[in-house]
Amino acid sequence: MGRIGMNLRGIIFDMDNTLFDFVEAKIVACTEVVSFLGAGDPGELFEYFRRETHGFENPENIKDYLFDNGLDPIQNYQRCVTIYETHKIDHIRLYPDVRETLEELNEIGLPLGIVTDANSNNARKRLEKTGLEKLVQSLTAHDMTGAKKPDHAPFKYALESMKLNASETLFVGDSLRRDIAPSKELGMMTAYAAYGDRNSAKDRTSGEYKPDRTLNNFREVLEIVRELK
Repeated sequence: MGRIGMNLRGIIFDMDNTLFDFVEAKIVACTEVVSFLGAGDPGELFEYFRRETHGFENPENIKDYLFDNGLDPIQNYQRCVTIYETHKIDHIRLYPDVRETLEELNEIGLPLGIVTDANSNNARKRLEKTGLEKLVQSLTAHDMTGAKKPDHAPFKYALESMKLNASETLFVGDSLRRDIAPSKELGMMTAYAAYGDRNSAKDRTSGEYKPDRTLNNFREVLEIVRELK
């Protein structure tokens, strides 16, 4: 692993599919919506949230799905949104050892941050559900910068808010294109959360930027810290 001599002073994480399995939670939520409707396909509804039309958080994706499948959006939309949002949060599950690892990093004294494309309200709901809100000192969400990854703005905002230089920061994320490439461009060390990568083919490339480390599980973050501290 390169850059073994760096002075590690902080870690920034992506949130969804790096700390917990958000894809599975969304699939369960889509299944519950389809069950309520008595028609349709959960996988098809899930793919609507992967389109760039409205973005992965926007409930307008459900409205489009209802329209396209002749499922009466006027009568069903609000109820479907409530079902989707409720089950999406209820079924978030942390990956193994995430809480314990973050607790150990807190004991070491490393400041921890999150950069996410979710809006801050949605991000906080997910952190509260998983019990991580008190283990992370900084949150950078989409509505704070108006930009989404791989734009550099969210990463720079996080570094500034945590008073860190890129060269002394580790970034951990599950997308090669949206997490690894931009953080490498800014000079951070990177760890690719391969265990959580359920991205589309487009997001499985980092161009010329390769991760400094590939993680098979979240606990391996501690190995990097021990090597660099």
